Amino acid sequence: MVSPRHPRGDAAPVPALDFSSVHAIGIDIGGTKIAGAVVSEFGEILASDRRPTPAKDRDAIVDLVVDMVQGLREGYEVGAVGVAAPGFIDAAQSTVYYAPNISLRNEPIQARLAERIDLDITIDNDANAAGWAEFRFGAGRLVSDMTMLTIGTGVGGAIVVGDRLLRGGFGSAGELGHMRVVPDGLPCGCGARGCIEQYGSGRALLRMANGIADVGGIGMRLAEQRAKHGELTGKHLAKLIQEGDPGALAALRELGRWIGAACASLSAVLDPQVFVIGGGVSSAGELLLEPIRESYLTHLPARGYHPEPGFVTAELVNDAGVVGAADLARVHAQPR
Repeated sequence: MVSPRHPRGDAAPVPALDFSSVHAIGIDIGGTKIAGAVVSEFGEILASDRRPTPAKDRDAIVDLVVDMVQGLREGYEVGAVGVAAPGFIDAAQSTVYYAPNISLRNEPIQARLAERIDLDITIDNDANAAGWAEFRFGAGRLVSDMTMLTIGTGVGGAIVVGDRLLRGGFGSAGELGHMRVVPDGLPCGCGARGCIEQYGSGRALLRMANGIADVGGIGMRLAEQRAKHGELTGKHLAKLIQEGDPGALAALRELGRWIGAACASLSAVLDPQVFVIGGGVSSAGELLLEPIRESYLTHLPARGYHPEPGFVTAELVNDAGVVGAADLARVHAQPR
């Protein structure tokens, strides 16, 4: 890992008490697994743990996080714990308002954990944590303004402006997947219609691939895979993309066009120096980035007069959540 620059917007330079040398623990609560790690000040993972998520039992989730923290801290000097959770987090970084795939509703998780863990505890959105990790240690480490889109089953996001993670007045900024791109478009799980999540996500990619398979022509191999396995899965599609199948690549390009158009709208508001594309779909690399760049330029206001941002894939992949959660906790706990 490279040495990070100091996050000027979130904390003042560290004074004589060198808290930065103390390790932090990052916990990433997901719908199917909870990952934890002891993380150094340089973003290095020193110890890790991973367990299935008891998604339907909020008390069991708290118990598991406590047990994981107590186990991870043995043998290490730990000064803070950062917990990344999916969904909406309040501005005070203490309560999970709503986590769509696990049983956390208006859950004061920071207070519940603080009753049992004698360390500084910070709660943050999981996409924010992953984005912060990329900003500090990964693909965004050389800039001050970064926008990250995580292209997985849905679309997540994180925004860094002037070295600060943008959380918004109520703590819910960065829900980029629910930016509307098609008026009265496809219905979204959030209750609105036409969100970019319905056009630029892994689910959308599968829908596009199935549509190409239905037409035939360049989609014949997609149709063959669907007939053979009953339905197309992400693994089937990823393999066909790697093999250069024309139908699979056409679906990926369509996905890239939607993401690029969304990035042009985001650029008009946020003006980032780099867009970082993360999530499982980002493994396609340049095959995805190329149509994103092309579509971005097509939709960019004042094209030719606006500096072009970089488009890169995320570097930390599956470790981003725990690394970012730990570093945000360290920043929060530093003397000010």
